[in-house]
Order: sequence, then structure tokens, then C-alpha cells
Amino acid sequence: MALDGAFLRHIKKELEDNITGAKVDKVYQPNKQEIVLILRTRTGNFKLLMSARANSARVHFTNSIPENPKAPPMLCMLLRKHLYGARISQIRQPSLERVLCLDFDAVNELGDTIQLTLVMEIMGRYSNIIFVDENGKIIDALKRVDAEMSSERLVMPGLTYRLPPPQDKVCLLNNSVGDIIGRIKSIPGDMLLNKALLKTMQGVSPVVCREIEHLTGHGNDITIKSMDEQLFERLAFFLSRTADTVKNINGKPYIIVNKNRKPIDFSFLNIEQYGIAAVVKQCGSFSELLDEFYGERDRIERMRARSQDLLRILTNASNRLSRKINIQKAELSHCAERDKLRIYGDLINSNLYNIEKGSSSVKLQNFYDENLKTVEIKLNPALSPSQNAQKYYKEYHKQRTAEKMLTEQINQAQQELQYLETVFEELSRAGIERDLSEIREELMEQGYIRVPKGKKKNPVSLGPMKFKSTDGFEILVGRNNRQNDRLTMKQAKKHDIWLHTKNIPGSHTIIVTDGKQVSEKAIFEAATLASYNSRGKDSTQVPVDYTEVKNVSKPQGAKPGMVIYVKYKTIFVTPNSDYIEKLKI
Repeated sequence: MALDGAFLRHIKKELEDNITGAKVDKVYQPNKQEIVLILRTRTGNFKLLMSARANSARVHFTNSIPENPKAPPMLCMLLRKHLYGARISQIRQPSLERVLCLDFDAVNELGDTIQLTLVMEIMGRYSNIIFVDENGKIIDALKRVDAEMSSERLVMPGLTYRLPPPQDKVCLLNNSVGDIIGRIKSIPGDMLLNKALLKTMQGVSPVVCREIEHLTGHGNDITIKSMDEQLFERLAFFLSRTADTVKNINGKPYIIVNKNRKPIDFSFLNIEQYGIAAVVKQCGSFSELLDEFYGERDRIERMRARSQDLLRILTNASNRLSRKINIQKAELSHCAERDKLRIYGDLINSNLYNIEKGSSSVKLQNFYDENLKTVEIKLNPALSPSQNAQKYYKEYHKQRTAEKMLTEQINQAQQELQYLETVFEELSRAGIERDLSEIREELMEQGYIRVPKGKKKNPVSLGPMKFKSTDGFEILVGRNNRQNDRLTMKQAKKHDIWLHTKNIPGSHTIIVTDGKQVSEKAIFEAATLASYNSRGKDSTQVPVDYTEVKNVSKPQGAKPGMVIYVKYKTIFVTPNSDYIEKLKI
């Protein structure tokens, strides 16, 4: 779902009502795609997010600020220099274009008041944030566009800012409903009405066009050639109603969620086209709607981008181990017939005086076989019969030693591969930069990442996630392997309850009993938490083992988070995010 011009018009009014006259207090640039302004007003502070992400470009108030890099990017420092202390004087939107211009009254180096403008262009992968001076010249932009990238519109410092080229579409603000219907009638008749509306009208998204078709056709898909006079009258009515909503800016923030409560669309109109397949709910504000719709998806995208180096390290290490295990298993298979070598040595030793020196082979009766079959044994003509026997014994001992060593090495490699799987899993659950930092520290300790020279002291750990069962037991969940070790082996008491998904990578979970008898309800809820914070998060009936902490131990030399346990029970649960939210402290 793209944020359309009509929806942006409602956002514009929401911003005007709250931050006209607001003073810029701080400027952040959490990443390459986003700018956050902290604005101070008489009634309080507002956090204004401007995002130029290709799949979620938008501008709105937000309740959370993504973590910021230690060193601010160049554009961030430029905005701080020019906008600190500036006041928002005006917010403009050209027609129903997906462009929002924030004008600031700022003071230059000479003490004169000048107007600076921050332009938010919402155009999919071409979205941009452009900083313009009082003369309409571009100071800088989030994404610079040179002649090699575009021959139509350059976005470079020093050039005059120009709006994106207009589309040949009819605007609801300036044209009549008759103009729109006249355009539609000139379109080829086999086109669906919603496609024709999208092609004709400026500033409306596909969901709005589908809704108008849905209402016009009584819930049926209709083509232009199938429309009679009555349907055109219905179309005119719903177009007029939509135009009034846009002109008067009296739409409401509606978000559409599917049966799994995942947001799938949003609009300034009440949407009926999904029927019982989705739920439409009204949010408190348009900013709240966008925060809910894009917030989690953006968080995941930011963490994915920041975790690419760790993912690459883990993938390379896992692939290397898998290849190593396959090679060692192939070598181990060659040791399977080592007993035949010992038997050949015994047979030769038993027949030393019957074997002619210089023979290349000999046929001997195998007294180890119940049928006393004859076997042909190859010999080295340059060696005596006794020396050939010793050669077979030596090869037998060599393969027996190799089998023992290969078995140990394969077990160690498989354990290491199992450990890497747990790191993969904790990386998939990393929610903030601090989580990634702890995973990076863990991989440094285990030798997967080289420790940089002059490395500073590790940041303080976030500590385990905290929850409380409905009957009052505190439940702690580790965020990563190092934390799992601290939680289980140091922090937990011996009669606390330890939980972990059975044979599935996941977090250690502890029920703090404080000497009380733990309830079945608390065990069920803790098991649900353990399953949700594991690779079984999207599964049903996930097995979770639980036992007292005193039954859990860590083998000497084991990797972080790797433990063994005895005297346990197993419970089956289904992860549920809504249920877990209720347990958060």
C-alpha cells in the first residue's frame, strides 16, 4: 500500500494543527533513509519521522525513534547546522501530489531571518528528502540524482529545486466529477473501472479506486463497457462523496488487518471491499495508523540491513563446517572394513612358511569364517611374508585410530554446527542494535570475528527479557547465548524452573519460584514464552522441556548456551504473540 496524495492531505492537516510555529530542538538521521526532527511546542514535544524508504516512504509523528549511529551522517550535521532553533512557518502540498514541503523560519550566519524548506517526496523507490535554501536552490538531498541517473530531473547541491513532473491526471480538488467521468468514458471499454479510476485521478491509491468500484457495482467487478446510465449515476455519487472528503479533509484513519491481525492496507475512507476476509478499525490519528502499519516492518528491515555482516559470517562458518563433516564422514566410511586388515595380517602370520617370498598375492583359508572360505590377499613382492603381515596390522591400527579421531571430530563439528544454529536463531530475533552488539561480542569471544585493536570495554548487557505470569511468578527469557549462560548458570536459583524448546534452537527461560510451589498455569505461560522465543515461533504444538535448574549443567568447554539436563518433563504449546504481550512487565 502506497501513501497517496489524498491521505497525505490529511497528514498535512494533522501536522499543521500540531507543529505550526514549533521550534526544531534536535535532528537525527538513524539510517540512510530516514530523518527525525524533534520539535518543541508550548504544549509538548513531537517526533516527526520523514522516511524515504522505497516500500514505506512517508511522513508522520512517531512515538519511537530508531537507534542512531555513533557518528551522525553528513546530511544530519548539515540539517543541525541550519535548522537548529528554526521554527516551522508553513506546511505546503502542491495539489494532491505526494510531496510535502515544510517551510522553516531560520536565522543565517549574518543574523538575518531566511526561509528554508525541507521537501518530502513520496514516490516509491524514487522517494527523497531534499533541503532547499531561501532562493529555491538545493542545499543537499538524502539521495542525490546526477545526469547519469536521470536526464529529466537532477537533484544536486546548487541546482534549482523543481517539483517532480506532473502526471496527466484529473485532480479532485480542481476538477468536477463530470470531468472525471468524461475521461473514463474515453478509456477502452474492456478495462476494469478501478483501473480506469487509477489511470484518471491524481492522488488516489488502488484501494480507494477499488472501493469506489465496489460501491458502484454493488460489490461486483465491473468494466467500463458494462456500465449503463444507472451505474454512471452511482459512480458520480461516490466520486462526489470522495471528493468532498478530500476537499474538506474530514476523512478518518482506517487500517485494515487480516485474520492473523497483520496490517494489509490503510485509507482515509471506511473500506468495505474486503468483507469478512479482513477487519477495518479506526485509529486515533493518521500518524498512529502509519506508526502501526509500518513500524514493525521497518524495524525488521533496519535490523536485517544491520545484521548482514553477521549473517554472512555465520553462513560461511556453517557452510565450512557442513563441508568438513561430509568429507570426514566419507573418510570414516573407508574405516568401516578395517577388521579385514587385521584378519589378513593374522592369516599371513599363520601361514608364514607356506608363502613364497616375492609373491604378489596368496590364497589362504579364512579360519575366522564359519565356512572356512578361501580369500585372496594381495602382497608386496618386495617385502617378506612377515613384513606384509606387519603392513596390514599397521594399516589396521592406522584406520582404527583414524576412526576414533574422525568420530570425535565429527561430533565436535556437529556440536559447533548446532551452536551456530542457535546464533542464527538469536540473530533472527534481534530487535535493537544492542542485541546485535552482544551477538557480535559472542562471535568475537568464540573466534569467528577478529577482535579489533584498541577495542573499548563491552557495553553493559541489556539483561534478560522480563515477564510475569498471570498468577504472579516472574519469568525471565534470555536474549542470546551469553545471556542464556548467565541466566541459567549464575542468576537462577537451584529450585527455579528452567524451560527450553525440545531439540529446537531457542532461549533459556526461567521461572523465579522464590521458594514457592510453581503453578501449572505459570509453567504453561513460561513454555509459551520459550516457544515464541525459538525457531518454533511460527509452529503449533511446540514441545518444551522443563525441569529444576539444579538438573541443568554445562559440559566443560561447551559453547555459550549449550547445556545438558536430566529429570525433565515435556509440555506442548502454541506460540501466541497477543497472549505474550499480556505477560510483559
